Amino acid sequence: MLPIRRDIRFALPAERIKNWHEQGPFITHFFNALSLLFPQGELFFMDSVRHYRQRIDDPALTREIQGFIGQEAMHSREHVAYNDLLHAAGLPAHRLDRRLKFFLDLQKKHLPPSFNLAVTIALEHYTAMLAEILLSDPSRFGDSLKGYQQMWYWHALEETEHKAVAFDVWNRVIKPGPLRYLLRTGTMLTTTLLFWLVVFDFHVRLLIADRQAGGHLQGFWRMLKFLYGPKGVFPRMFRPWLHYFKPGFHPWDHDNRARLARIDGLVEEIEQTQREYRSAQAEA
Repeated sequence: MLPIRRDIRFALPAERIKNWHEQGPFITHFFNALSLLFPQGELFFMDSVRHYRQRIDDPALTREIQGFIGQEAMHSREHVAYNDLLHAAGLPAHRLDRRLKFFLDLQKKHLPPSFNLAVTIALEHYTAMLAEILLSDPSRFGDSLKGYQQMWYWHALEETEHKAVAFDVWNRVIKPGPLRYLLRTGTMLTTTLLFWLVVFDFHVRLLIADRQAGGHLQGFWRMLKFLYGPKGVFPRMFRPWLHYFKPGFHPWDHDNRARLARIDGLVEEIEQTQREYRSAQAEA
């Protein structure tokens, strides 16, 4: 599966950055908290894979690595623009980004490249799981503002497209055996704990900073259902998360590449939404 770099811009009305999801600010800020992770997270992924690129002698995988890095660079760029809207709205986006950068820079400096690659493949599995949840259930966004949901669908589709690249690099450069399995699975356990702690922290800080969010009881209940209800994010994620611990696991064991047939149509919709948004701005 060759990832394709797509240079796409999105129609993201700044005035809606704090309340673009149909279920209100609490769910909006859950996605906003995830967005805050991506600029630095994507750079970390690129560096972790790039470190081993010279050791790959398979031309097909080399091209996939190039596509992976190209896609992650676009994701980082677009989430920087998205997060700038959060900052302009008075939310602590830049401060939280700097904090995350500090810790990731420390990790890259002091921990071995093999561990950083293990973190990368664990988080790439997380993005693939979250992507499948979004792509398999349109009710996750419903009637949310078009430009924002298009951005998340684009990101989800490209995460699906390249979900195995870092893992294939891992399999090529890390010596097979029990230690490789223990490093992969042990890192997933620690990454799971730290990932959700950071998401929770960022989510809470955004909600505290957004003093106009209101409707706290209703918003909190909607968030609980969205994350923990029978069709919530965490119940839907549990089984594919467990699959990661199979000794012979590979990301394409769950073959959902049929989802990728949506990409071209989505790109056309994004471009149409952009034209409409620019036209409306010109007339305003």
